[in-house]
Amino acid sequence: MTNREMKSKVMSLGNRLAAKGQDRSAAFIQAWAIVKAGGLELVVKGTSFGNRQEALRRLAGYNPADVRAFIVPEPSNLADPGAIAVMVGVQNGRGFYRLGYLPKGQAAITTVFKTVSIRVLDGDIRGARITLAA
Repeated sequence: MTNREMKSKVMSLGNRLAAKGQDRSAAFIQAWAIVKAGGLELVVKGTSFGNRQEALRRLAGYNPADVRAFIVPEPSNLADPGAIAVMVGVQNGRGFYRLGYLPKGQAAITTVFKTVSIRVLDGDIRGARITLAA
């Protein structure tokens, strides 16, 4: 990534973070850190609930390039109106499955990201990580 591309991503992300109500200076500091790191990686919460362990086992058997993920705000969630669900599916699959949720403290910032990828934790079928890129 060239310096110009990096600065463009930082400006775009910083402005989106500031528009969400974050202090402008803090928003750009956070944007620089995220862009330099290549994105924001978070642990998906709630993967031990219901049949989600079975879903993780199945996802682990697919080529990571065939696994699709996206995030969906759930304002109608009774437990947490600010909850953001992580939906996953596989290419040519039969739909998407709610794998879990983003951590509460990170939910507000994640709505500014455009690209989402997910991976099952190496050697640990109990969890998954989601990577958000600007």
